[in-house]
Amino acid sequence: MRTPHLLRTLHMPLAGLLLTLAATAHAGPWRADPDNSRGWELMSPAERIEHQRRLRSFTDYEACRAYQQAHHAQMEARAQAAGRSLRPRARSPCDDLRERGDLK
Repeated sequence: MRTPHLLRTLHMPLAGLLLTLAATAHAGPWRADPDNSRGWELMSPAERIEHQRRLRSFTDYEACRAYQQAHHAQMEARAQAAGRSLRPRARSPCDDLRERGDLK
């Protein structure tokens, strides 16, 4: 069975629109989550919100990295106290924010 001409005509623009939407899906505000925030499982919901707010507030990469290193030390201490280990994170949220143009 052949595809009607109208469906073939709409198929290409629709595919382009879907690709554009997928490419710009990250354009919203950066969000902290279990995959990008070391020690997520050791923070309370209020601490998670504050952590996200704090990371979003930075405009300077070095200040962001200093905060991140202090946060990692705090989460490492919590993990040790709980007899747990933190899983490593491949990328820094500060690097993510810099790539998005949020940090200088």
